[in-house]
Amino acid sequence: MSNSYPVIRLNPGKHKRVAGGHPWAFSNEIRMDPATKALEPGSLVRVTTADETPLGVAMFNPHSLIGARMMGTNSELVIDRDELKRRIAHAAVLRDRLYDQPHYRLIHAEADGLPGVAVDRYGDVAVCQINSAGMEQMADDLAAALMEELGITTVVLRGDSPIRKLEGLGDTTRVIGAELTGPIDVLENGFAYRADPVGGQKTGWFFDQRENRAFMARLAKDATVLDVYAHSGGFGLACAAAGASHVTIVDRSEPTLDLARQAAERAGLAEACTLCPVEAFADLQTRRDRAEHYDIVICDPPAFVKSKKDLGAGIRGYRKLARMAAKLVAPGGYLAMASCSYHVDPSSYLFQIRRGLQDAERESAILRVASAGPDHPVHPQLPESSYLKFVALRLDQAGLF
Repeated sequence: MSNSYPVIRLNPGKHKRVAGGHPWAFSNEIRMDPATKALEPGSLVRVTTADETPLGVAMFNPHSLIGARMMGTNSELVIDRDELKRRIAHAAVLRDRLYDQPHYRLIHAEADGLPGVAVDRYGDVAVCQINSAGMEQMADDLAAALMEELGITTVVLRGDSPIRKLEGLGDTTRVIGAELTGPIDVLENGFAYRADPVGGQKTGWFFDQRENRAFMARLAKDATVLDVYAHSGGFGLACAAAGASHVTIVDRSEPTLDLARQAAERAGLAEACTLCPVEAFADLQTRRDRAEHYDIVICDPPAFVKSKKDLGAGIRGYRKLARMAAKLVAPGGYLAMASCSYHVDPSSYLFQIRRGLQDAERESAILRVASAGPDHPVHPQLPESSYLKFVALRLDQAGLF
């Protein structure tokens, strides 16, 4: 079966990136004639070179900087519910090999063949973060495909990301299937966390740090731990479950801390955890003024650099955070720092951490440099989509190394 999608043509000489496998064609690379401009945002189209050589099928938005998001190189490809099911099944095979529970990032946008959408799976609940006009048009088919292919009973369609404005999309959240009556369980590394898939940040949880949480937990037996920007306690509760003597969990959001409290209580860890609903930088300074020290300090903040114009201030923020956190680490203890700012490259991030440690007059040895887990694959033509940077270090007093 072939399609009857309208054709868009790239400008002369502007086909090389797409022909070479890049999944995007930018608006200035596309011949924007009246017929093309009149296409509805999110339309499925055939893409050709200026001389009409076929390049494939894409989702098209005439109002976005990313004009076309490629869905495949076969110009006869039909993107329907069956095709969505095929791609979902292909993605699930990988995750089910990696993890023994169906709790993972199921779809990671372009790297899984579904541009502009991330899908996190929590057993029979799937949460879709939709960030492109094309996937917005296919949202109902996406939900049905998840239910039919994987037996998902509830699909949450989240449309509340600021990036949607770049696609001309408004805010909307819908629940399809069985109703959710409150928070749900997240099973990760043998621990049952709690998440809010409707009202929480992003999809309600951050599976990207799974392997990094497991690494820090291996260092945590009998340790005192400070988990800053903790969200709902991912790192801190992993350390508590691994036998930390005490964990202090800091986040300014009381609703997310309440999720951490629920998980701690259910696991019998409440007495080992102190939850602090305060702003991170102010709390770090207060703890420094009190001369507090911890065996492990973990800082996993939201993005300091949300656009290129924020780069200077954001970079300085990471240096400041490293300095303040390092001063709270006991001699021989461990510092973990993370950044989800994709505008900050790994080498620049490491440089700022080094500068922060120098400011704090701490020596260090790097134990782990990592990114997101393998359920967050990276499209080889979009290296900038490898957004997460994680660094774990052992610290000691100056002169001891």
